[in-house]
Amino acid sequence: MGNLRVLSVDDHAIFRAGLRHVLRQLDENVEIVEANSLDQALGLAGPQQERFDLVLTDLMLDGLGGPIDLKALCDAYRDTTVVVMSVNDRASDVRSAIQLGASGYIPKSATADIMISALRLILAGGVYLPQTLLDVPQNATRPARGDQSEILTPRQKEVLALLAEGKSNKAIATELGLSPGTVKVHMTRIFKSLGVSNRTEAVIASSALADTK
Repeated sequence: MGNLRVLSVDDHAIFRAGLRHVLRQLDENVEIVEANSLDQALGLAGPQQERFDLVLTDLMLDGLGGPIDLKALCDAYRDTTVVVMSVNDRASDVRSAIQLGASGYIPKSATADIMISALRLILAGGVYLPQTLLDVPQNATRPARGDQSEILTPRQKEVLALLAEGKSNKAIATELGLSPGTVKVHMTRIFKSLGVSNRTEAVIASSALADTK
């Protein structure tokens, strides 16, 4: 495997410098390319450019007068893992970012250790979301759409909790003493009950109830 190649999209030089330090703890041979604007980042996505393993982007860049066009960035880097790193950790911002194509959301207030752990999880195929979004009461999981009558069984809630930690089907099966096939069946039923189509949307849907107090 080659060196980890990362595109950092942020217009704050001090944060980019700190992020370089964090990324070198993740992989001492990491190759970092920096962009201080959305246009610059999109320009690096041309067909002649080498692929990045990871794109890390802020949601707000000075001069834009509002949030960046995250969908455009995710579309441009369709085959690359895009992760938002933002000062905001509001549930609505996190859900919106995931729905637009981001593979994770890391608050800039996170410690270096948390950032490294989160990036390792994401690079391994998992999903990282702010802990505040995942702190959902145990009895709060229910279908995301009012028309549905299904509710999650206790076992499905256990599967969903491990899914939220970014664990693979195989790891979930081992932890719960189930076969991978049984975990797959639970996943299918969880997706149907929550009205979603993938693992990330399932985590977001279950956490959405935290805002309905």
